Amino acid sequence: MSGNLTTGPVLAFWTHAIAAACFASLLLWRGRAGVAERGRALLLAAYALTAAWAWLVAIAGPLAPLPVLAETVRNLVWIALLYNLSGAEGERAAAARGVRLVLGAVALVIGLQLVLDLFALSGAVTSDVTAAFEQTSRLLRVVMAAGALIIVHNIYGQAAPSSRGPIRLTMFALAVTWGYDLNLYTLAYLGAPLANALFVWRGLIAAATVPLFAMSRDRDSGWRIRLSHAATFQSLSLLAICAYFAVMAVLATALRGSGWDWARALSMIGIAGMTVATVVLLPSSRARAWAKVKLAKHFFEHRYDYRAEWLRFTGTIGRSGGEAAPLGERMIEAFADILDAPGGMLLVADESGAVDPAAAWNWPGMRLAAGEPRPATEFWRAVEAEGRILDLDAARRQRGAAKDRALPFPTWMLGDPAAWVGVPLIHHERLVGIVLLAAPDYRRLLDWEDFDLLRTAGRQAASSLAEAHGQEALLNAQRFEEFNRRFAFILHDVKNLVSQLSLLSRNAERHADNPEFRADMVATLKSSVGKMNDLLLRLSPQAGQRAERAEPTPLRDLLSAAVAAKRRNHDIRLLGDTSLWALVDPPGLEQAVGHLLQNAIDASPDGAAVVVRVSGDGAEVQIAIVDNGSGMGADFVRTRLFQPFASTKQGGFGVGAFEARSLIAAMGGRLGVTSAPGKGSSFVIHLVAAAAPLQRKIA
Repeated sequence: MSGNLTTGPVLAFWTHAIAAACFASLLLWRGRAGVAERGRALLLAAYALTAAWAWLVAIAGPLAPLPVLAETVRNLVWIALLYNLSGAEGERAAAARGVRLVLGAVALVIGLQLVLDLFALSGAVTSDVTAAFEQTSRLLRVVMAAGALIIVHNIYGQAAPSSRGPIRLTMFALAVTWGYDLNLYTLAYLGAPLANALFVWRGLIAAATVPLFAMSRDRDSGWRIRLSHAATFQSLSLLAICAYFAVMAVLATALRGSGWDWARALSMIGIAGMTVATVVLLPSSRARAWAKVKLAKHFFEHRYDYRAEWLRFTGTIGRSGGEAAPLGERMIEAFADILDAPGGMLLVADESGAVDPAAAWNWPGMRLAAGEPRPATEFWRAVEAEGRILDLDAARRQRGAAKDRALPFPTWMLGDPAAWVGVPLIHHERLVGIVLLAAPDYRRLLDWEDFDLLRTAGRQAASSLAEAHGQEALLNAQRFEEFNRRFAFILHDVKNLVSQLSLLSRNAERHADNPEFRADMVATLKSSVGKMNDLLLRLSPQAGQRAERAEPTPLRDLLSAAVAAKRRNHDIRLLGDTSLWALVDPPGLEQAVGHLLQNAIDASPDGAAVVVRVSGDGAEVQIAIVDNGSGMGADFVRTRLFQPFASTKQGGFGVGAFEARSLIAAMGGRLGVTSAPGKGSSFVIHLVAAAAPLQRKIA
């Protein structure tokens, strides 16, 4: 390459001389430890060639053939160092096929540049093609700098976190060097006057990177670079874009002044062809799928980036929130993302063995209506026993051959052309479902890696599905438990009503002629019917939705009604300050007092009164229910009194005290008990006191 600088030849000399001295000093300092490792030898060679390039520029100028050749060789050695750091050879060679392609492409561009530099150095370039030759050389350097920056970015970005520290300053220094070159040669290619000034100051930029190289580690023993599939595909895409523009620019430069009509037509045809390929092939999902399969097959040891796949899979299944799809759809989507499938369907088997769709996500195949006769018990058991991935394309090819070894696929499954892969969801050796995936546009053959990943993901998805089924079963069990709990309480109240009506029927034989008894009997029957209707309402599903609200309530009417309901069968005395107010749920408190009164009556001998005493201290209200009955031992009070279905009474259900304490606790109170054998019992209800409304006090 030839040419003359018009700005600052003296300044260019000193900046590049300083850079040469700095890199020579760095080489001497780093070279004291020897060159036992290949990476260290490449690093020292890069320092040496950079120093030689800078010195040649200082002597002959930046555009002389020999410094230009030295720059190309310098870049080649730096790329070789990156190749070594990326693990593209040795034990990690198979894991770096993708990055090897990117590095090889950049090395190829440098090789082309090297050929041009040798032509220029030999003097074989004639004056009539000098301009085109220089433009082509500059364009190749633009592509080289862009490709090198891509490699630096991906090597640092995909390095193990522990190895980023040692390589950070080296990568930054290379990014500065090639970033400056990219802008320099872009401006030179466009003919901008600023390019001359950038050539002059280039040596100073090179010298500024020496401290960065000096402060970084010069050994590659800890530089373990892991390149993911995504990073390599991005590198290939960016490199393809750079190559596209480079080829177009070279064609345009070569044909710019030819004057040949056929050449102009050829260039237009080439541009049109590349445009068609860009517009038609790249947006095609089939073309993209084909390219992805071929790249993964030929450039990678493994088809999948397992870390990325697993994070995406678990993230899709575990997605939550109001806008999240149901679990079945999320599960299908997670499997579809692995194989780039357009959609799928989740199949489950009911108690009769019929296979029905439980969920669908973008399913393009036949629509299966739930309830259609599809018995597949034999197929379900066979899949459960084998646990292998269902390759439906392979099954269709084998149909009619080796039938004794084939699974008994349902006819509708093999007859649906959209069905491609079935993933069994096995949890604790039991098949809980099958995810049936639709075929993508490019229908490739599945291999062992697909089967292993899908089988492992199927186990994980099966656990999530089984957990969801378990939660649903637990919710149903809780509903039944709540119903049984209400039924046990209601049955206890029914027993009390039956006892009351039995006593009424016995007294009716003796006092049927007494008008007062008849009036009392009618009132009792009406009250019993009302309570029975209330019990039936409490059995309905809506009964559990009633909010137990604690509100300021006068105790006189509430306790009087509870005492009056039990006084017909036993002497009950209501004592104390019944004008007090408390924060209670009125129906709940009346029911709790009724249970405790009935227990006191059952424990008391005939003629022994039961006392209900109300007291308060301003902050709390106490309702004591005291009897002189048989009493209870301390062990019974501690371990059995408030346990459901534990009773000392013949024919008792043992839920009265348990329900009473539950009702009182629900309104913010507590129930205490004091008892001793032969000395009776005292149940004390502690409630939060409430102030009476002002109008009630005035009245």
